[in-house]
Amino acid sequence: MSKINKQLRPKAETPKGFRDYFGYEIIRRQEMLKIISDVYELYGFSGLESSAIETVDALGKFLPDIDRPNEGIFAWEEDNTWLALRYDLTAPLARVYAQFRNNLPSPYRRYAMGPVWRNEKPGVGRYRQFYQCDADTVGSASIMADFEICSMLSDALEAVGILRNDYIVKVNNRKILTGMMEVSGLFDPKNLDHKLKERGIVLRAIDKLDRLGKDSVLDLLGSGRKDPSGDFTEGANLSDEQVSRILSFTSAKGNTEEKTIQNLRELVNGSTTGNKGVEELSQMLELSQAQGYFSDRVTVDPSVVRGLGYYTGPVFEADLTTEFFDEAGVKQTVGAVAGGGRYDDLIKRFTGQEVPATGISVGVDRLLAALNISKETNREPIGPVIVTVMERDKLNLYQKIVSELRAAGIQSEVYMGNPKNFGNQLKYADKRNSPIAIIVGTDEYNKGVVQLKDLALGSKISKDATLEEWKSQPAQKEVKRESLVGEVLAMLEKTKNT
Repeated sequence: MSKINKQLRPKAETPKGFRDYFGYEIIRRQEMLKIISDVYELYGFSGLESSAIETVDALGKFLPDIDRPNEGIFAWEEDNTWLALRYDLTAPLARVYAQFRNNLPSPYRRYAMGPVWRNEKPGVGRYRQFYQCDADTVGSASIMADFEICSMLSDALEAVGILRNDYIVKVNNRKILTGMMEVSGLFDPKNLDHKLKERGIVLRAIDKLDRLGKDSVLDLLGSGRKDPSGDFTEGANLSDEQVSRILSFTSAKGNTEEKTIQNLRELVNGSTTGNKGVEELSQMLELSQAQGYFSDRVTVDPSVVRGLGYYTGPVFEADLTTEFFDEAGVKQTVGAVAGGGRYDDLIKRFTGQEVPATGISVGVDRLLAALNISKETNREPIGPVIVTVMERDKLNLYQKIVSELRAAGIQSEVYMGNPKNFGNQLKYADKRNSPIAIIVGTDEYNKGVVQLKDLALGSKISKDATLEEWKSQPAQKEVKRESLVGEVLAMLEKTKNT
């Protein structure tokens, strides 16, 4: 048999813009999502798992940074129909509600979790596949539904371990931005297509203010921007007066919530749509303060616009203010980990009738990264108890031991590699972050005992302990066979508390 040409071998690498998730990362994600879903369910939301693939028509053309149809999605044609991987969890919800609305309660309150895909230019911390965790209320036009989304988001962040004063939920209203564009000559309520392209560029530019900075946003509002890679993004070509109005909108935040509302009201004076947005924002502020969600948790911030094109009213964004040092030693903040808003026109595309809806989407990967900044959450989760293989004729015994451990809810496994080298078995246990190794040879079997090797303690005292401490805290002990499960449970409990 001829050898395979090395040049024909596929290269083992992750595609650009994608990443692989390993066991401990998956465990952390599952634990975090369980906590968030518990909060959502506490608020009366129920789960939904929709298809990862939708028709392009159902997804619509709402992606940020996109000026051409189908750009930004992974799409293909099948039987004369264009299909695509979902780019978020909101557009599929609109399709699901329109399809099954006669069988769903109204309002319909659902949460959803899963991966989404965007065919965008990848960068540092910016992937083409990432996880989202959404909660939406469909069928209610009440401002209470918008406020509830914000309070629920605040509760969820605190539940997963984000301390108060380490995050802020920022609230704005797209009607105010529309009103500002109206008084700036970029929006005509009698001609919705007037300056439509320019308005889209403005929305996306403002949404990038925190990430790109004021100078780059000025370029996008003007003749355009070339990024460091040489890619050029078309600008809105606004006049100096229009640019000034837009920037004054983003910097309208006052030293109190009431002052911010007043500033916004002055900026949209003369626009019916803008004034309505200010009133809605004022109502949300009243609800928030009445329920104890003051400016240290939920605050009005005019710089929040959200880049997606389907928002029609209140918009929200959760920012983490936690500081950390990057690989270059530069102090950074985490920034936005969640965003959302009201989208009353999205389902209308299917039904022909306006269906009010509002919701939030949590960036799971980004929130996990933020939690991992803390030393406590950055520890690798405890792995399984390892039953070592000392003698091949006792494999049935070893399997019986793990069956007893699993029946007691203890994660465990029998070593499946080559058992000849005992050291390799312990190296395997170390890579799995195993807390305990169980050893049973002929001597132990004949005496009716097992050896329990406390790997976590052994690792700790080998690094830090004095000789006397080592002697007083042996990392291996002999226990009776019938006491095995109880002894392991006690050791695991001790490991969790150290």
